[in-house]
Amino acid sequence: MRKFAKHMPHYFSLFGLLLAGILGFAIFSYDRIFQIYTAVAVASAYIVWGAFHHALHKDLYLEVIIEYVVISSLGLIIVLSLILRV
Repeated sequence: MRKFAKHMPHYFSLFGLLLAGILGFAIFSYDRIFQIYTAVAVASAYIVWGAFHHALHKDLYLEVIIEYVVISSLGLIIVLSLILRV
């Protein structure tokens, strides 16, 4: 539990980042292009957040970055497929 509490500020910033992305989608629901930019920005920020988080805790490895890129890419593919559906 102490380890989780130690990481809480980082998780709050991640939650804020994702919340900003959701709000961007809701507010600009009429503009598909802006939603695409928002999705790409959130996916990129997620990767940067992960790298920063692991760098601070001295456990940043190539495998960790690849994991964040893969998860971010999968999420981006899902969101883009929903935005661009016909």
